Amino acid sequence: MKSETDRDPAGPSPAEPSAEPPTEASPGPSPEPSAAPLRAVLRRSAEAADRAMVGGIVKITARPLGPYQSAVVRIGFALAWLLYLLFEWPNRHELYGPDGPWSWELGRRLIETNNAFTALMWSDSTVWFEIVYAVAVLSGAALLVGWRTRTMSVLFMLGVLSLQNRSVFMGDGGDNVIHLMAIYLVFTRCGRVWSLDARRRARRPEAGPDGPGGDPVGVALWSVLGAVLLGITVRGDLDWFGGTGPVPFLGWATVLWGLWLAHALWWAVRPRPAEAAAAPSEAADTGPADTAGPAPEGEDRPGGRDRRTDARRFLDVLTNVVHNAALLVIMVEVCFIYATAGWYKIQGSRWQDGTALHYPLNLDYFTPWPALSEALGSNGVLVMLITYGTVIVQVAFPFTLFNRRVKNVLLAVMMLEHASIAVVLGLPFFSLAMIAADAVFLPTAFLVWLGARTARNTGRLRRFARRGERDGAAGEPAGPDGGTGSGADSPRTLVG
Repeated sequence: MKSETDRDPAGPSPAEPSAEPPTEASPGPSPEPSAAPLRAVLRRSAEAADRAMVGGIVKITARPLGPYQSAVVRIGFALAWLLYLLFEWPNRHELYGPDGPWSWELGRRLIETNNAFTALMWSDSTVWFEIVYAVAVLSGAALLVGWRTRTMSVLFMLGVLSLQNRSVFMGDGGDNVIHLMAIYLVFTRCGRVWSLDARRRARRPEAGPDGPGGDPVGVALWSVLGAVLLGITVRGDLDWFGGTGPVPFLGWATVLWGLWLAHALWWAVRPRPAEAAAAPSEAADTGPADTAGPAPEGEDRPGGRDRRTDARRFLDVLTNVVHNAALLVIMVEVCFIYATAGWYKIQGSRWQDGTALHYPLNLDYFTPWPALSEALGSNGVLVMLITYGTVIVQVAFPFTLFNRRVKNVLLAVMMLEHASIAVVLGLPFFSLAMIAADAVFLPTAFLVWLGARTARNTGRLRRFARRGERDGAAGEPAGPDGGTGSGADSPRTLVG
């Protein structure tokens, strides 16, 4: 403790008043100079994060992303499956029929253990097998051209699962990819472009399930499939619960009836003719969210925006989210395929010493062109470069998605590699399936250019054919553009 003499002589004593006038009491310590800029930085960061979050939510709910990529995936896998079924048509009974090496009884025992779905287990009749095989072929062809895409994607999935789960030992690796993608395609809106559905919507906006007019073909198809599903359910071939379906804890009866009712609901909330006439420029399938607010009681919203329109918009947002999620799953699946394939190759001694390619080139099963295989297999340097290059590309591809240019280069290399596998090793369906999976990463600009170029060439062939018909039938010269001069025969793009 300080004494009176130890105090600072310059300071005022407690008994003596200070010479300085009293000042007002400070409310507290003043903030540090760096606190205000820090608050501003945090506020700006929070606002930027909020804008990014809102923008991301709007982006994944406002419209289906990647319409061209999903269309290419649809076309690629439908084509691969259709060509495979047609190619194996003479051998279909030995591969999947009740009298094949993998008999119906053996298939039934396996299905009882793994609970896989296959309609071929509902009957051992040859007639039923022919019906299922024909449905698989027709659904693949319909999905390829994009006719009734929502319905055909479900039938396509059922056809793929029925045949592949019937004989699990048939396939060359591409069947696993088709198996997975057939399920994912059900959840995508893969008929937005490059399909007969898109062409029908462009020519007759009032028709179809998305238009205000009637859709007798769609209603008839929906009714027939509902009657078939009802008969199958009554027979007890499908379970409602138990985890036998593609969704946990649900059976195939619940899933298929849910899809059937979802199609009915989508058609029920389609825009009415009066609504379409009131707002012709607003597409009901991709329109923005209604921001006009609630209308006064007893009045409709402007443009006929009633409860059914709100329900349609809600379903639109929901289907957009499901589509975008399914497209993301497809991309992640492709990355997993290449990453696991590459890392497993790294662990193999033949891939480590660069001689892995030599062995399949000398197997009779993988040498459709013996001279070509011998020429490649005898070049040690080329075999080593291809072996190491395959591993590098497969391992590196998932990491190149952050750089668009590098990704496009490796994507072209992988597609070229699979095309070479189709020719050199004789695995065309495997290669086509993998190329279709790779196509999900193709840039939109390239796909738009490819569609326009294809449409232009198709239009030239169409005009040339029409010119020949007119010259041969009437002997009248055609116009300078190959048409009548009225513009009615102008070429249409693949996207409508």
